[in-house]
Amino acid sequence: MRQRKQRERERERERERERREREREREREREREREREREGERESERESEREREGERERERERERVRGERGRERERERERERERERERERERERERERTEKE
Repeated sequence: MRQRKQRERERERERERERREREREREREREREREREREGERESERESEREREGERERERERERVRGERGRERERERERERERERERERERERERERTEKE
């Protein structure tokens, strides 16, 4: 009788130990899942940051090109003004020659 009760208590302790082990394993799996989710969120944030950095880089390049084009247009306007001054000087010299004659 005592042996039977003792065996039953041992089986009960074994079942309890197995139940706790299964519960710990479920908790470890839930933690692994949470970690996978956190890693997914971190990767998503890294990807978003790469995209933002790419956009900032493209904007810097657009600014650089706009600046170059603006400087080139300014140089072209300056060349045109110089050509106009040269034409004006040529007209002035032509007037002076015709007045002398």
